[in-house]
Amino acid sequence: MAPIDPYKVGVVTDTRTPLPEPDHEAAEGFWLRYLAASDVDERTRYTDLTSFGDSVELADELLELILSGRKRATAGSIADYELEGIAIPQAGDRWIACDGRGVPRVVIETTEVRVGPLSSVDEQFAWDEGEGDRTRDDWLRGHTEYFQRTHADAGLEFHPDIPIAFERFEVAYEEL
Repeated sequence: MAPIDPYKVGVVTDTRTPLPEPDHEAAEGFWLRYLAASDVDERTRYTDLTSFGDSVELADELLELILSGRKRATAGSIADYELEGIAIPQAGDRWIACDGRGVPRVVIETTEVRVGPLSSVDEQFAWDEGEGDRTRDDWLRGHTEYFQRTHADAGLEFHPDIPIAFERFEVAYEEL
């Protein structure tokens, strides 16, 4: 089977389906089930509720990589975090990732964050992100295309060394 190239989703056919808003009510129940199943203090709150990517198709593909154990890292544009009013991830954060329908599926625990230019990605991070052929060259090509597209959609300027939060994580809880 050929490796998944999530950055090609919709690029050739331009049939990306916009993501719906996450289901906040379902997220509350999901979070309570997570707290009940873990030893995390019940006063702990999740730091974000979101889907991976910028389309239903990409969100579902990336979530499948997480559920399979292949994906344990992600990268986010600092400008996107600032535009959306979301704090840059920090080690110890717990957040909920949704599928392409906005349904909560996994609790992610951030284990490490490094902020640096897009071009500073290394081979190990590209491998840990689990996408495409898992090489740095493929990662850089795919993420350059992705951030060019998402920055243009948001009216943000793109340049090859935009600041990126390189985030590693573990899955703390999942529901199928």
